[in-house]
Amino acid sequence: MKRRELIKGLGVLPLAGVVSGAAMPSVFAASTDPIQKNIKSIYEGIGVKPLINARGTVTVVGACQILPEVQQAMDEAVREYVQIDELMDAVGVRLGQLTGTEFGYVSSGASAAITAGTAGCVTGGDPDKLWMIPNLTGMKDEVIIPAYSRSAYDAAAKAVGVRMVEVSTLEDLQLAIGPRTAMILVLAGARSENGPLSLKEISSVAKPLGVPILVDAAAEGLELPNPHVEQGADLVAYSGGKYLRGPQCAGLLLGRKDLIIASRINAGPHHGFGRGFKVGREEIMGMLAAVEMWFKRDHAGEWKTWISWAKHIEKRLEGIKGLSTEINEPKARSNRAPSLSVKWDQSIIPLTGEEMEKLLWDGSPRIAVSGAGSFLPFPPNLQPNISIAMASLRVGDEKIIADRVLAILSNPPKMEKQSVAPAFDLSGQWDLKMKFSASTVDQTLVIEQKANALIGTHFASIGSRDLDGTINGKDVTIRSSYTKDGVRINFTFSGTTDGNSMQGKVSLSEYGDAEWSATRHDYRSAGSSKSKA
Repeated sequence: MKRRELIKGLGVLPLAGVVSGAAMPSVFAASTDPIQKNIKSIYEGIGVKPLINARGTVTVVGACQILPEVQQAMDEAVREYVQIDELMDAVGVRLGQLTGTEFGYVSSGASAAITAGTAGCVTGGDPDKLWMIPNLTGMKDEVIIPAYSRSAYDAAAKAVGVRMVEVSTLEDLQLAIGPRTAMILVLAGARSENGPLSLKEISSVAKPLGVPILVDAAAEGLELPNPHVEQGADLVAYSGGKYLRGPQCAGLLLGRKDLIIASRINAGPHHGFGRGFKVGREEIMGMLAAVEMWFKRDHAGEWKTWISWAKHIEKRLEGIKGLSTEINEPKARSNRAPSLSVKWDQSIIPLTGEEMEKLLWDGSPRIAVSGAGSFLPFPPNLQPNISIAMASLRVGDEKIIADRVLAILSNPPKMEKQSVAPAFDLSGQWDLKMKFSASTVDQTLVIEQKANALIGTHFASIGSRDLDGTINGKDVTIRSSYTKDGVRINFTFSGTTDGNSMQGKVSLSEYGDAEWSATRHDYRSAGSSKSKA
């Protein structure tokens, strides 16, 4: 038997018997589409509920549907071995040819591309400096960022150890650039296209000084010529698992060859700071296939299909009293895919967006719309609306979604909504104890109560943030958000109080759950302990 035939044969052997004889049944038996044909899902085999993704190309709910050509490339790539650096070199050249840039690099996602790109600009490809990260003593250790570009994705650059320098005007930029400036990070969008700190304006200052610009274009597709490079970017990062429909844990860094080589050595398979940002041969070839296919796909046909799905759902919802719908067709480059906005009169349909999202999330099959189920770090949607994205759906999903939304909104369930007089006045300072998965941390709540409403300040580890909430009888709900300097943290406390203490559970949004308890601050005790000291 030839080696290639032997490998093909090995590829179809069942996994269960390899692990522990026949003692454990395999969960990898299903080979067809489980949600569409009511066949048990591979996920259900381990107790995980699959879902219909009407949330969009969001990482935490699975992002995109991988193209068949991408899956085929990945399957073929794992059948043989290859030296990864040689593969990266060849793919880098091919990516450059396809995208009209100098060179390309397949990273383990857009965020990893930003991290590697930042490290490349800091170290310049010097292995000595690579091994010093995150101690940047003696290196360029500042990244300039326009105020409009601040987001949670700043963390990808900050991971290298750099200090983020925020600028709001061209004058700020000119003053900020100096010998410690490693690069400028720009988030692609309307503000980078036009405005006082557009990419063109930033480039006019940075280029003469030799300061590289990295553009985060994660949620975009590819264009020829590359619009960001045309406007002065040296590096551009893309996600593979969004509109390119490549492997979810892959991304692209396109642009200047020297900087990409300097960036690439900071990630796996190379040892050092970025060893964990490795990407396998199957993902490299899958990502290349996604780029190849991007320039072959019928984008107009795909858009027409998405619109037809939105119209189907819209048609099914016609006639529901107090309901309105609107098909959104965004023109911007980022997140460019249609969605259906569904709004209702809350006096007729007494549901919030959060409640509607939860009803769809808790149903069968599970449906993720708007923010529900994605555990994104945003406050709950208390408005009477949801958004249904089309780009990640499969054929037939639109019918299931239409039927479920119709059933709920045409006969909305009664949601328990307490509105009873508060049993206590919680105004004052509270000593808060947060019990996380592996630590307990002391924090502070300062509350002002007016009737059932609570407002105030939550003092936590990273800083203070406003809080709001309610007390109904003895039941307490408190929400706080911290959204400064690109940070996104949202806590929702729920529990009970006896007037002098509170306790319960707290949702940490995308970071899971924790327990909390709080007691009224004893000023006399605090004062006496200080005097004794």
